[in-house]
Amino acid sequence: MKKSIVLPLALLLLATALGACSHGVKDKMDNEALEKEFDNAPAWVLTGKSKDDLFAAVGSAVIGKGGKQFAHTEAMANGRSELARQISVKVQGLVNNFTQQTGVGTDQTLDAFARQVSKQVSDETLSGSMQKDIWISPSKELYVLMVLDKNAVESSVRRQVLNSYQQNSAKWQEFQAKNGNEALDRELKSAFDSPTP
Repeated sequence: MKKSIVLPLALLLLATALGACSHGVKDKMDNEALEKEFDNAPAWVLTGKSKDDLFAAVGSAVIGKGGKQFAHTEAMANGRSELARQISVKVQGLVNNFTQQTGVGTDQTLDAFARQVSKQVSDETLSGSMQKDIWISPSKELYVLMVLDKNAVESSVRRQVLNSYQQNSAKWQEFQAKNGNEALDRELKSAFDSPTP
């Protein structure tokens, strides 16, 4: 009975060992291929950061049958989508913090208010986004660095928050009574001096 267990167990161990060896080789090949792919890539391709005081995002697309221009347009759209996500996260956090600190508005409408301001800011500012850099990898993937001026976003947030409060006279009076302008400016400075998510 022991012999009948030992042989299948030995075969199982051998198969596992061979599988592990081939898996290690595949992982090593994938890492080497990745290293070659990004060997001469600019830092922004990997970090998604710009050296300037800008919101930055990387978009990419494979250059396929549609050609370089099609891939370029797609990569820019992907970069703008990432910029919109960053702005949305930053603005919603800012509006939530500001509203809670000043006590203007109710919890019930806070999320809707934050989403509305975020969408308005994204719609307004993304039109000002521009390509700062471009790089094509050895495997023909096109990368673009899309950027947006933080001051433009900050100004838009301020304008959209004020406009939203002004549309409701009771909230506007409460906003003014609680020194909302100063609190908003402090929150804007705090939010836009911190790293982008």
